[in-house]
Amino acid sequence: MKSSPSVQLYTVREALAKDLSGTVARLAQIGYTRVEPYGFADRPDALARALADAGVTAPSGHASVIDADDPDRVFDAAEQLGIGAVIDPFIPSERWQSADDAYRIADRVNELQARAAERGLRFGYHNHQWEFANQVDGRPVFSYFTERIADDVILEIDTFWSTVGGADTPALLRSLGARVQFLHIKDGVVHGDIATALPSEESALVVPDALAEAFKYQTPAGQGHVDVAGILAAAPEATRVVEFDDYAHDIFDGLAASLQWLQENDK
Repeated sequence: MKSSPSVQLYTVREALAKDLSGTVARLAQIGYTRVEPYGFADRPDALARALADAGVTAPSGHASVIDADDPDRVFDAAEQLGIGAVIDPFIPSERWQSADDAYRIADRVNELQARAAERGLRFGYHNHQWEFANQVDGRPVFSYFTERIADDVILEIDTFWSTVGGADTPALLRSLGARVQFLHIKDGVVHGDIATALPSEESALVVPDALAEAFKYQTPAGQGHVDVAGILAAAPEATRVVEFDDYAHDIFDGLAASLQWLQENDK
């Protein structure tokens, strides 16, 4: 493999709620040596113990920072946990409707990156489908955002949701180059009304029963419609972060299958 894959802990949120340390240890037993925590500023001490006990590291982490009243609380927790890259995972679709919306978010991200850099951290953003599905003058609104952000802002491209949103994700990754430091690797159904309506990690949306059921159409890497091989080839240096929003079968089996596929195909 190009690098040792990480795993987004949101994938195992139900198990984490019952047993944080045991769940992280089980991920390590599967073969994951790195994890990507979410909401880590809410429980840094417990996470630190769990990571240390399992012998895993957390190079990146998700936290809501763009709208935070106290970003330093998040950056403090990142330093405690050894998280070098803090990534905001979610700004809702209604705030991605115009070029001015994208510029407003980008300006805030630039401010936060400057603040993070003072502490030796990096800051960036993680997409969903609407940043690509929402068009302004025939262009994805995400393109206005990437034109405005500073060169040292990093990106984590969720390759499933960018594909669902209509992007040619390998071409997108080639165009963005080295600023893409992390990839969310997930697979599944990427067309039709069900897929395009799906909410994702940390969205505050109410999930109707039909959409909750549709999450189950996500699959281990290489078993769905996403061009995972092309995506990996387009961003060879980016850290791979395996994630499922949900899965119809045993989630740990799914994570093991994705890791095995990456070991065999990410050359």
